[in-house]
Amino acid sequence: MSLSKVKLIAFDLDGTLLHSVPDLTIGVDAAVQALGYPPITEEQVSHWVGNGVEILLSRAICRSITVSEDLDRDELAKGREVFNKTYAECGHKKSHLYPKVKSTLETLHSKGYKLAVVTNKPSQFVPEILQQQGIEHLFSDVIGGEDFPVRKPDPIALNWLLEKYQLTSDEMLMVGDSKHDIQAAKNANCPSFALTYGYNHGKPISSANPDFVADQLSELLTLLA
Repeated sequence: MSLSKVKLIAFDLDGTLLHSVPDLTIGVDAAVQALGYPPITEEQVSHWVGNGVEILLSRAICRSITVSEDLDRDELAKGREVFNKTYAECGHKKSHLYPKVKSTLETLHSKGYKLAVVTNKPSQFVPEILQQQGIEHLFSDVIGGEDFPVRKPDPIALNWLLEKYQLTSDEMLMVGDSKHDIQAAKNANCPSFALTYGYNHGKPISSANPDFVADQLSELLTLLA
């Protein structure tokens, strides 16, 4: 598959551009302990993250990737309040960009590619994080988890970008680390570029059948050359 037609690149955030599990763990751990549950670990959070905070908290309460149908929604709402407060207060100080992410984004931007963030992360936290990491100016669009009625793997955000810029599906590339990113790309009929180092519920990202797989984001520059 050729990427010669690509004009816009949509990036997931957590596990793709940003190693965020340490700060997410602080927020989720505070939430579950406030509800009377035992502490959780970064390893557990790394396996549960990717579908938005509500599902992440649900998995933490259930201690499983599979959420029980009997989950108390009022309890979950209380946990979400604690998470939001704690996660905001922690200041995302333990989160950091993966190697060569910033330089790769800068190179792509300088070459004229439109760059967008499409993440399931709560919308309220995304702009501040991008600003802290010094990359907010590189993106023409930033789409968070509450900006549309549904999240990835639904293609609604990707389809919106295609419509906004009047692009065909082969003119947009989705870059991510989880099966939800890859499935969103498939649902939008656009190519996908997957990274091996992120959060995919403990499973190799190759199992999601992306079009390209790489160990570092900088490898994308070679594919687009």
